[in-house]
Parts: sequence; structure tokens; C-alpha cells
Amino acid sequence: MITDKKERLVAAIKNGTVIDHIPASKTYLVANILELQSIEQPITIGNNYISKKVGRKGIIKVSDKYFTDEEISRLSVVAPKIVLNIIHDYEVKEKKTVETPNELRGIVRCNNPKCITNNEPMQTVFHVVDKEQRTLKCHYCDIEQDMDKVQLV
Repeated sequence: MITDKKERLVAAIKNGTVIDHIPASKTYLVANILELQSIEQPITIGNNYISKKVGRKGIIKVSDKYFTDEEISRLSVVAPKIVLNIIHDYEVKEKKTVETPNELRGIVRCNNPKCITNNEPMQTVFHVVDKEQRTLKCHYCDIEQDMDKVQLV
């Protein structure tokens, strides 16, 4: 007798955050940006799952952890459109698609070696000029950069 069984590829969590629809090539970068190696709660990282949305995807489940807006802004630079599911008592209570904010502070480094942010101890500030083309403009030197080619601070 053949039965059609569906199973979860990754175990459910009682409370915490599930980061889903991460492009597979960015899964471990997302883990590093969130500094998951320093978190003491249980963490599950899965990668290369088939996804209709992104082809191959990664998924990260972090028990008893909810991320700040600043942490989420950092994620938008490397993996826009990922989905954060906020879990309470094994149920999704909130679902957010990560969007790039209009301004990024202290997240990416300016590519201009003469920029004051590369020569003085100060926080970088970038304005998002075009979210579709993923273009940033340095607040201090006005140099534009492609968000897909930036270096994180």
C-alpha cells in the first residue's frame, strides 16, 4: 500500500524566528551576518531545498530569538526578499518580507578610498537611490555603488 506522506524537512520550533526563502548561495552569509555562532539557543540551518520562489533556498530556524530592525536591515543588503516568520507556541504569528530601508547606517563600507568614512572613525551612511537596481549613494562623498558589490562593515 502506497501512501502520500508529507514530512517537514526541518523540525518545528516553539518560539523564535524562521528565516525562509534565503537564496541558497547566501544561507551561510546570512548566518554570519546575524552572528548565529554566538547565540546559545538551538539553531537549525538547512540549505539547497527546492523552492518555487528562488530555485534553491536556505532556511534558518532560531529558537527563542527575535531580530532587531538593524539586524534585519543588514540582511536586506545581501538577501532582499527573504521572509521572516515570527513563531509563538508553534504557530506563525507574524510574517515579514525583508525590505531594504531608504537609509543604511553602519552596514556597508564606502568604495571610495578618499571618503571620510574610510579615513576617520565614523559611521557610514548610505541612501538607497534605486531599490530595484539596488543602487546606494554615500551620504558623505556622493559616490554611487551597486548593493550587490558592497563590502559589509
